[in-house]
Amino acid sequence: MLALAIARPLGIVLAVLLVLAAEARGQNGFRITYEVDRTRAERARLTGRIVNERAEDVFEVSVTGEALDAKGKVLARGIAYVDSKIGRGDGRAFSLSVPTVAGTESYRVVVSSFRAGFATQGP
Repeated sequence: MLALAIARPLGIVLAVLLVLAAEARGQNGFRITYEVDRTRAERARLTGRIVNERAEDVFEVSVTGEALDAKGKVLARGIAYVDSKIGRGDGRAFSLSVPTVAGTESYRVVVSSFRAGFATQGP
């Protein structure tokens, strides 16, 4: 009985760790280039391109732009929906705004969500 009481929570923790590991790997396989336009006082405009370098198509792709301080702490965010499908090897343009915050030293753009698959798969 004690073994079952220990095994169940351990199994749940292991399942959560596997999901988190899959999400961390999700950033791999994309090439993102962008430029930052800081000409407006209230927000920065991040304009760039995302290329799908994965082995499969990706669907429902969104990116997040982040304003960072000197230590890499996120001070502000902006998000943009990129496209419903980016085939393997294809790229798409994106543009998003990030609020201007005192202490911002740099910006970065990451893929914040997507669904992987092949174009021949059904819904």
